[in-house]
Amino acid sequence: MVGKLKQNLLLACLVISSVTVFYLGQHAMECHHRMEERGQPPRGDGARAALGTAPSGIGGGGGANRSLPYSKDMPLIFIGGVPRSGTTLMRAMLDAHPDIRCGEETRVIPRILAVKQMWARSSKEKIRLDEAGVTDEVLDSAMQAFLLEIIVKHGEPAPYLCNKDPFALKSLTYLARIFPNAKFLLMVRDGRASVHSMISRRVTIAGFDLNSYRDCLTKWNRAIETMYNQCMEVGFQRCMLVHYEQLVLHPERWMRTLLKFLHIPWNQAVLHHEEMIGKAGGVSLSKVERSTDQVIKPVNVEALSKWVGKIPADVLQDMPVIAPMLAKLGYDPYANPPNYGKPDQKVVENTRRVYKGEFQLPDFLREVPQTEPME
Repeated sequence: MVGKLKQNLLLACLVISSVTVFYLGQHAMECHHRMEERGQPPRGDGARAALGTAPSGIGGGGGANRSLPYSKDMPLIFIGGVPRSGTTLMRAMLDAHPDIRCGEETRVIPRILAVKQMWARSSKEKIRLDEAGVTDEVLDSAMQAFLLEIIVKHGEPAPYLCNKDPFALKSLTYLARIFPNAKFLLMVRDGRASVHSMISRRVTIAGFDLNSYRDCLTKWNRAIETMYNQCMEVGFQRCMLVHYEQLVLHPERWMRTLLKFLHIPWNQAVLHHEEMIGKAGGVSLSKVERSTDQVIKPVNVEALSKWVGKIPADVLQDMPVIAPMLAKLGYDPYANPPNYGKPDQKVVENTRRVYKGEFQLPDFLREVPQTEPME
């Protein structure tokens, strides 16, 4: 117990030191960035103007984004939800838009947010940090700088940047506070399907027992409830619930609604993400993310009801108690099989092509599957 406490304290000290040094380094460079920005012509209107003229710019250099200043006031997009809920499909569809770049999961962002939450929950730690001059304001500025560096520099530049780390939305209200113009897409899927997917595909998630449907459904319920409540707290002006089933049944209807919510012009490319994989300015996929072999395919309904007949009878009987969020999110906990709706004709055609085996994982994406747990 003492060893674990020491380990946590050492981790906290290490992260505080790293983030604080990074924050101070950013401020040391700020004057230099502002001088450079004064010599640059305006970048146009809309999102490009926001990138170039934000008053609280943190500046940026390095990698592909060397020439794009950025700030906490950018119109960032955060995609999240319980893993196996369509978050990768969502970001791939957005990545196909010429003005949007999401990219692969960073894995760093939800972890640093979890450490920040740990500090916030401990009153003793709060007192110690305040005494050291590491106030909420200092931490918030450091978190803004750190998260922006990761989001901006881990991929190509674009007028609109988004992050897809599923559990980052466990800190949705905090992200909404430190990034006042950010918007959030909370992916929602029938928990029975999400859990069957993680168990059948052996997608390791910290705290989930992949040998137990009951345990995984309980953990699913807890996680989605946390994110749902925070989505409701920030309001529908900034957080949109996207049901995976409706997205794959009616992709054009939902993508039009979604882009309107984000104030981003419509582009037909979002309906054909599979054609943009591996192309410059298109969809970059990870060799180790477990959803990669699925999002190389066009939008289809192959995975909608794979869970039917796989969940133990005693778990099905107790479903309303195990996962009360099912009903709250609009799913019938007793429906087995469920009726999610009728797909658009184009989706029917896509699904036929998928069943024929027309879409195979390209060689450049073949790699050893991910085994490290998600957190």
